[in-house]
Amino acid sequence: MKKILGMGNALVDIMTVLPNEKTLSEFNLPKGSMQLSDNESVSKLIEYTSKFENKLTSGGSAANTIHGVARLGLPAGFIGKVGNDSHGNFFSEDLVSSKIEPKLSISKTGSGVAVALVSPDSERTFLVSLGAAVELVPEDITDAIFEGYDIFHIEGYLVQNHELIEKAVRVAKQNGLKVSLDLASYNVVEDNLDFLKSIIEKYVDIVFANEEESKAFTGLDPEESLNKIADSCEIAIVKIGKNGSLIKTGDKSFRVGVIEAKSIDTTGAGDMYASGFIYGLTQNYSLDKCGKIGAIISGNVIEVIGAKMSDERWTKIHKLIAEL
Repeated sequence: MKKILGMGNALVDIMTVLPNEKTLSEFNLPKGSMQLSDNESVSKLIEYTSKFENKLTSGGSAANTIHGVARLGLPAGFIGKVGNDSHGNFFSEDLVSSKIEPKLSISKTGSGVAVALVSPDSERTFLVSLGAAVELVPEDITDAIFEGYDIFHIEGYLVQNHELIEKAVRVAKQNGLKVSLDLASYNVVEDNLDFLKSIIEKYVDIVFANEEESKAFTGLDPEESLNKIADSCEIAIVKIGKNGSLIKTGDKSFRVGVIEAKSIDTTGAGDMYASGFIYGLTQNYSLDKCGKIGAIISGNVIEVIGAKMSDERWTKIHKLIAEL
């Protein structure tokens, strides 16, 4: 059975449901963006929003995807860095209870925290203090980490640390793993465009992007951006929200729709799509079937707050996949 290894920012998400968008204006947060900040600013936001409905979950884009593949029955592991604190313990215990092999380094810095603000239209905006999560260094990456794994999935949020990412994808490829990259956020793509283009060309096999990220990467509309990205990797996926997803490998293209769903919170939708798609690849399914599995899981996760779903919902997901 194929084994999936993820690497990303080990974050604890504070999922917060906003009654309106006033909070975004008050804190000067562009709707739908991911803004990096410091502990003080994040603490102020947590205090300001404490009166609203909120929930604590383990998070980070790649970690969400790894949780998804584990729930689909694949052996999985996760590389990250946390603090020696309650949030770090929460994150680690959540990996273990989900049968994910923790490959966590411990820092004296506090663990990373992401406040996820969910607008009434289900769009989410993040204010993040990366804390210990950002302290992963190239020296943490060794050949031994990749032993026994087949696919290495990383999140674009890590690309500010160019040296770390370049070493990780290079060592993964040297050890025979396929490399999967989720571009993560349009502003991250804009700020690291040349670097992303370079590593995708050299090392990345599978690229996930949404409409905004693909436009930031290519300057083109979804279909043209799909073609452009596919020129640089084995498989390109552009997610187009309620219109589904576009997939391309070589000269073969696919369009996959969505399932009927009542959207409450889009947090984790792209991450869960990636988990379904990667699972499909490990089963040697056709790319359109991989996309359909991604659509099933992302369609379910938007019906709950946060990126974690109940056992009952996962049972339903497994049934829907079996019926494809």
